[in-house]
Amino acid sequence: METALSKIAFVGAVLDRCAQLRGKSEEMNNLIAGDSGECLVFWRGRPLVCGDQKQRLALLPGGHPVLKDADAPPIFLGMAESKAYFAYELSKWVPDTEGEEATGIFDPGEFPHPDLPQDHLFCDLRAVMTRLSPLEAELAATAKSLLVWHASHRFCSACGAESQSIQSGWQRKCPACGAMHFPRTDPVVIMLVTRGNEVLLGRSPGWPDGMYSLLAGFMEPGETIEAAVRREVFEETGVRVGTVGLLASQPWPYPSSLMIGCRGKALSQEITLDPVELEHALWVSRETLVDVFAGRHPVIRPSRRGSIAHALLLDWLADRAN
Repeated sequence: METALSKIAFVGAVLDRCAQLRGKSEEMNNLIAGDSGECLVFWRGRPLVCGDQKQRLALLPGGHPVLKDADAPPIFLGMAESKAYFAYELSKWVPDTEGEEATGIFDPGEFPHPDLPQDHLFCDLRAVMTRLSPLEAELAATAKSLLVWHASHRFCSACGAESQSIQSGWQRKCPACGAMHFPRTDPVVIMLVTRGNEVLLGRSPGWPDGMYSLLAGFMEPGETIEAAVRREVFEETGVRVGTVGLLASQPWPYPSSLMIGCRGKALSQEITLDPVELEHALWVSRETLVDVFAGRHPVIRPSRRGSIAHALLLDWLADRAN
Protein backbone atom coordinates (compact mmCIF):
# COMPACT_ATOMS: atom_id res chain seq x y z
CA MET A 1 0.00 0.00 0.00
CA GLU A 2 1.40 3.39 -1.02
CA THR A 3 1.81 5.90 1.79
CA ALA A 4 2.68 9.58 1.95
CA LEU A 5 6.21 8.59 2.97
CA SER A 6 6.73 7.00 -0.45
CA LYS A 7 6.39 10.47 -2.02
CA ILE A 8 8.85 12.50 0.01
CA ALA A 9 11.56 14.33 -1.90
CA PHE A 10 15.14 13.08 -2.41
CA VAL A 11 14.34 9.42 -1.74
CA GLY A 12 14.67 8.01 -5.24
CA ALA A 13 17.53 5.59 -4.47
CA VAL A 14 18.00 4.94 -8.21
CA LEU A 15 21.49 6.42 -8.63
CA ASP A 16 24.43 4.04 -8.90
CA ARG A 17 27.19 6.03 -7.22
CA CYS A 18 29.94 3.91 -8.83
CA ALA A 19 32.47 4.41 -6.05
CA GLN A 20 34.87 2.13 -7.90
CA LEU A 21 35.30 4.81 -10.59
CA ARG A 22 36.13 7.70 -8.27
CA GLY A 23 39.62 9.05 -8.66
CA LYS A 24 40.21 7.42 -12.07
CA SER A 25 41.05 10.47 -14.14
CA GLU A 26 40.98 8.83 -17.56
CA GLU A 27 37.57 7.24 -16.98
CA MET A 28 36.19 10.53 -15.64
CA ASN A 29 37.47 12.49 -18.65
CA ASN A 30 35.99 9.97 -21.07
CA LEU A 31 32.63 9.99 -19.32
CA ILE A 32 32.24 13.76 -19.10
CA ALA A 33 33.40 14.31 -22.69
CA GLY A 34 31.30 11.52 -24.16
CA ASP A 35 27.67 11.42 -25.22
CA SER A 36 26.68 9.92 -21.87
CA GLY A 37 28.01 12.84 -19.79
CA GLU A 38 25.39 15.11 -18.18
CA CYS A 39 26.25 18.08 -15.94
CA LEU A 40 24.18 19.60 -13.16
CA VAL A 41 25.00 23.26 -12.67
CA PHE A 42 24.64 25.22 -9.43
CA TRP A 43 25.17 28.85 -8.53
CA ARG A 44 25.36 29.81 -4.85
CA GLY A 45 23.62 26.57 -3.92
CA ARG A 46 20.80 27.01 -6.45
CA PRO A 47 20.37 24.32 -9.12
CA LEU A 48 19.80 25.22 -12.76
CA VAL A 49 16.28 24.13 -13.74
CA CYS A 50 14.17 24.51 -16.86
CA GLY A 51 10.68 24.01 -18.27
CA ASP A 52 7.48 26.06 -18.08
CA GLN A 53 6.95 25.01 -14.45
CA LYS A 54 10.66 24.70 -13.58
CA GLN A 55 10.01 20.97 -13.36
CA ARG A 56 13.32 19.59 -14.70
CA LEU A 57 16.98 19.89 -13.98
CA ALA A 58 18.75 21.64 -16.84
CA LEU A 59 21.51 19.19 -17.74
CA LEU A 60 24.38 20.49 -19.87
CA PRO A 61 27.01 18.59 -21.90
CA GLY A 62 30.52 18.51 -20.48
CA GLY A 63 31.88 20.93 -23.07
CA HIS A 64 29.23 23.64 -22.62
CA PRO A 65 30.78 27.16 -22.55
CA VAL A 66 28.84 28.10 -19.39
CA LEU A 67 31.03 25.70 -17.43
CA LYS A 68 34.05 27.95 -17.94
CA ASP A 69 32.85 29.93 -14.90
CA ALA A 70 33.44 26.96 -12.61
CA ASP A 71 36.58 27.34 -10.52
CA ALA A 72 36.78 23.71 -9.35
CA PRO A 73 36.77 20.33 -11.09
CA PRO A 74 33.38 18.62 -11.45
CA ILE A 75 32.11 16.17 -8.85
CA PHE A 76 31.21 12.74 -10.18
CA LEU A 77 27.78 11.85 -8.79
CA GLY A 78 27.31 8.44 -10.38
CA MET A 79 25.44 6.74 -13.20
CA ALA A 80 21.83 5.95 -14.05
CA GLU A 81 20.04 4.96 -17.22
CA SER A 82 23.38 4.75 -19.12
CA LYS A 83 24.21 8.35 -18.25
CA ALA A 84 27.09 9.68 -16.15
CA TYR A 85 26.26 12.67 -13.95
CA PHE A 86 28.58 15.42 -12.78
CA ALA A 87 28.06 18.59 -10.72
CA TYR A 88 29.58 22.06 -11.15
CA GLU A 89 29.36 25.21 -9.06
CA LEU A 90 29.59 28.42 -11.13
CA SER A 91 31.22 30.44 -8.39
CA LYS A 92 32.90 32.88 -10.80
CA TRP A 93 29.73 34.04 -12.50
CA VAL A 94 28.17 37.31 -11.32
CA PRO A 95 24.58 38.01 -12.45
CA ASP A 96 23.45 41.40 -13.71
CA THR A 97 21.00 41.71 -10.80
CA GLU A 98 20.87 40.26 -7.32
CA GLY A 99 17.16 39.49 -7.71
CA GLU A 100 14.69 39.31 -4.85
CA GLU A 101 16.22 39.04 -1.40
CA ALA A 102 15.78 35.83 0.57
CA THR A 103 13.52 35.99 3.61
CA GLY A 104 13.90 33.43 6.37
CA ILE A 105 14.22 29.90 5.02
CA PHE A 106 12.62 30.73 1.67
CA ASP A 107 14.66 32.12 -1.19
CA PRO A 108 12.38 33.46 -3.96
CA GLY A 109 15.21 34.61 -6.22
CA GLU A 110 15.36 33.31 -9.80
CA PHE A 111 18.47 34.03 -11.86
CA PRO A 112 18.78 33.60 -15.65
CA HIS A 113 22.16 33.15 -17.28
CA PRO A 114 22.80 35.20 -20.46
CA ASP A 115 24.32 32.22 -22.29
CA LEU A 116 21.37 29.90 -21.65
CA PRO A 117 17.75 29.77 -22.91
CA GLN A 118 15.20 32.00 -21.18
CA ASP A 119 13.50 29.12 -19.38
CA HIS A 120 16.79 28.12 -17.69
CA LEU A 121 16.94 29.59 -14.18
CA PHE A 122 18.95 29.18 -11.01
CA CYS A 123 16.48 28.92 -8.13
CA ASP A 124 16.04 27.55 -4.62
CA LEU A 125 15.89 23.75 -4.58
CA ARG A 126 13.06 23.91 -2.03
CA ALA A 127 10.87 25.61 -4.62
CA VAL A 128 11.17 22.79 -7.17
CA MET A 129 11.96 19.65 -5.16
CA THR A 130 8.48 18.12 -5.53
CA ARG A 131 8.44 18.69 -9.32
CA LEU A 132 11.64 16.81 -10.08
CA SER A 133 11.75 13.13 -10.97
CA PRO A 134 13.11 10.79 -8.26
CA LEU A 135 16.44 10.56 -10.08
CA GLU A 136 16.73 14.32 -10.57
CA ALA A 137 15.84 14.99 -6.94
CA GLU A 138 18.47 12.50 -5.74
CA LEU A 139 21.08 14.03 -8.04
CA ALA A 140 20.26 17.56 -6.89
CA ALA A 141 20.37 16.65 -3.20
CA THR A 142 23.68 14.80 -3.54
CA ALA A 143 25.28 17.56 -5.62
CA LYS A 144 24.11 20.40 -3.38
CA SER A 145 25.40 18.73 -0.22
CA LEU A 146 28.79 17.95 -1.74
CA LEU A 147 29.26 21.40 -3.26
CA VAL A 148 28.42 23.11 0.03
CA TRP A 149 30.83 20.79 1.86
CA HIS A 150 33.68 21.69 -0.49
CA ALA A 151 32.96 25.40 -0.13
CA SER A 152 32.94 25.26 3.67
CA HIS A 153 35.84 22.82 4.16
CA ARG A 154 38.58 24.30 2.00
CA PHE A 155 41.12 24.26 4.81
CA CYS A 156 42.50 21.33 6.76
CA SER A 157 41.04 21.09 10.26
CA ALA A 158 44.29 19.48 11.48
CA CYS A 159 46.89 22.04 10.36
CA GLY A 160 45.04 24.86 8.57
CA ALA A 161 46.58 24.42 5.14
CA GLU A 162 44.35 24.58 2.07
CA SER A 163 43.20 21.07 1.17
CA GLN A 164 42.64 19.59 -2.28
CA SER A 165 39.65 17.80 -3.78
CA ILE A 166 40.41 14.18 -4.69
CA GLN A 167 38.49 11.00 -5.51
CA SER A 168 36.31 12.81 -8.07
CA GLY A 169 35.04 15.19 -5.39
CA TRP A 170 34.31 12.67 -2.63
CA GLN A 171 37.34 13.42 -0.45
CA ARG A 172 39.73 16.26 0.37
CA LYS A 173 43.38 15.74 1.17
CA CYS A 174 45.76 18.11 2.92
CA PRO A 175 49.03 18.40 0.98
CA ALA A 176 50.82 19.71 4.07
CA CYS A 177 50.05 17.09 6.72
CA GLY A 178 48.36 14.34 4.68
CA ALA A 179 45.09 14.43 6.63
CA MET A 180 42.07 13.06 4.77
CA HIS A 181 38.65 14.70 5.01
CA PHE A 182 35.31 13.22 4.02
CA PRO A 183 31.86 14.70 3.31
CA ARG A 184 29.76 15.00 6.44
CA THR A 185 26.09 14.34 7.05
CA ASP A 186 24.42 15.77 10.14
CA PRO A 187 21.76 13.50 11.71
CA VAL A 188 18.56 15.29 12.72
CA VAL A 189 15.65 13.72 14.59
CA ILE A 190 12.18 14.89 13.58
CA MET A 191 9.37 13.78 15.82
CA LEU A 192 5.71 12.89 15.38
CA VAL A 193 4.84 13.34 19.05
CA THR A 194 1.26 12.37 19.83
CA ARG A 195 -0.99 12.22 22.86
CA GLY A 196 -4.27 10.48 22.11
CA ASN A 197 -5.96 12.32 19.27
CA GLU A 198 -3.49 15.22 19.22
CA VAL A 199 -0.09 15.88 17.67
CA LEU A 200 2.53 18.39 18.82
CA LEU A 201 3.39 21.12 16.30
CA GLY A 202 5.69 24.11 16.48
CA ARG A 203 7.11 26.94 14.44
CA SER A 204 10.57 28.50 14.50
CA PRO A 205 11.31 32.23 14.29
CA GLY A 206 11.71 33.38 10.69
CA TRP A 207 9.41 30.79 9.14
CA PRO A 208 6.77 31.92 6.63
CA ASP A 209 3.62 33.25 8.27
CA GLY A 210 1.42 30.48 9.66
CA MET A 211 3.78 27.62 8.83
CA TYR A 212 3.92 24.90 11.49
CA SER A 213 5.74 21.59 11.46
CA LEU A 214 6.92 18.73 13.63
CA LEU A 215 9.62 19.40 16.20
CA ALA A 216 13.16 18.58 15.07
CA GLY A 217 16.72 18.93 16.27
CA PHE A 218 20.30 17.84 15.70
CA MET A 219 21.60 14.78 17.47
CA GLU A 220 24.48 15.26 19.90
CA PRO A 221 27.66 13.17 20.30
CA GLY A 222 27.21 10.00 22.34
CA GLU A 223 23.43 10.10 21.94
CA THR A 224 21.01 7.48 20.66
CA ILE A 225 18.17 8.42 18.32
CA GLU A 226 15.64 7.71 21.07
CA ALA A 227 17.50 9.87 23.58
CA ALA A 228 17.75 12.71 21.07
CA VAL A 229 13.99 12.64 20.52
CA ARG A 230 13.25 12.85 24.23
CA ARG A 231 15.85 15.56 24.85
CA GLU A 232 14.84 17.79 21.95
CA VAL A 233 11.12 17.67 22.72
CA PHE A 234 11.69 18.39 26.40
CA GLU A 235 14.17 21.21 25.74
CA GLU A 236 11.89 22.97 23.27
CA THR A 237 8.48 22.41 24.85
CA GLY A 238 8.88 20.81 28.29
CA VAL A 239 6.87 17.79 27.11
CA ARG A 240 8.11 14.40 28.32
CA VAL A 241 8.24 11.57 25.75
CA GLY A 242 8.14 7.86 26.54
CA THR A 243 8.15 5.19 23.82
CA VAL A 244 10.04 6.15 20.65
CA GLY A 245 9.98 4.31 17.32
CA LEU A 246 11.59 4.88 13.93
CA LEU A 247 9.39 5.54 10.90
CA ALA A 248 11.47 6.71 7.92
CA SER A 249 14.37 8.93 6.87
CA GLN A 250 15.03 11.64 4.30
CA PRO A 251 18.21 13.26 3.00
CA TRP A 252 17.75 17.01 3.48
CA PRO A 253 20.38 19.04 1.60
CA TYR A 254 20.02 22.32 3.55
CA PRO A 255 22.92 22.05 3.66
CA SER A 256 23.58 18.37 4.43
CA SER A 257 21.34 16.65 6.94
CA LEU A 258 19.67 13.27 7.32
CA MET A 259 16.18 13.66 8.75
CA ILE A 260 15.36 10.66 10.94
CA GLY A 261 11.60 10.44 11.26
CA CYS A 262 10.42 9.13 14.63
CA ARG A 263 7.16 8.47 16.45
CA GLY A 264 7.02 9.47 20.12
CA LYS A 265 4.32 8.96 22.74
CA ALA A 266 3.93 11.98 25.02
CA LEU A 267 3.82 11.39 28.77
CA SER A 268 2.82 14.97 29.58
CA GLN A 269 0.81 17.70 27.90
CA GLU A 270 1.73 21.09 29.39
CA ILE A 271 3.94 23.17 27.09
CA THR A 272 6.77 25.30 28.46
CA LEU A 273 8.23 27.02 25.43
CA ASP A 274 11.92 27.66 24.77
CA PRO A 275 11.59 31.01 22.95
CA VAL A 276 15.07 30.76 21.47
CA GLU A 277 14.17 27.57 19.58
CA LEU A 278 10.45 28.04 18.98
CA GLU A 279 8.14 30.96 18.41
CA HIS A 280 5.05 28.89 19.24
CA ALA A 281 4.01 25.30 19.93
CA LEU A 282 0.61 23.72 20.40
CA TRP A 283 -1.34 20.48 20.40
CA VAL A 284 -3.48 19.99 17.28
CA SER A 285 -6.29 17.46 16.98
CA ARG A 286 -6.81 15.21 13.97
CA GLU A 287 -9.95 17.12 13.06
CA THR A 288 -8.09 20.44 13.13
CA LEU A 289 -5.22 19.01 11.12
CA VAL A 290 -7.67 17.97 8.40
CA ASP A 291 -8.66 21.63 8.09
CA VAL A 292 -4.99 22.65 8.03
CA PHE A 293 -4.17 20.38 5.10
CA ALA A 294 -7.35 21.43 3.32
CA GLY A 295 -6.35 25.08 3.62
CA ARG A 296 -9.36 25.92 5.77
CA HIS A 297 -7.60 26.78 9.02
CA PRO A 298 -7.47 30.55 9.68
CA VAL A 299 -3.97 30.54 11.21
CA ILE A 300 -1.99 27.32 10.68
CA ARG A 301 -0.40 26.36 7.39
CA PRO A 302 1.06 22.87 6.88
CA SER A 303 4.73 22.01 6.56
CA ARG A 304 6.28 22.08 3.12
CA ARG A 305 5.16 19.47 0.56
CA GLY A 306 7.92 16.97 -0.12
CA SER A 307 9.27 17.16 3.42
CA ILE A 308 9.23 14.17 5.77
CA ALA A 309 7.20 16.23 8.26
CA HIS A 310 4.43 16.72 5.71
CA ALA A 311 4.38 12.99 4.94
CA LEU A 312 4.44 11.87 8.58
CA LEU A 313 1.48 14.09 9.38
CA LEU A 314 -0.50 12.83 6.39
CA ASP A 315 0.18 9.22 7.37
CA TRP A 316 -0.85 9.95 10.96
CA LEU A 317 -4.13 11.42 9.70
CA ALA A 318 -4.67 8.20 7.72
CA ASP A 319 -3.73 6.13 10.80
CA ARG A 320 -0.67 4.70 9.01
CA ALA A 321 2.13 6.27 11.11
CA ASN A 322 2.57 3.53 13.69
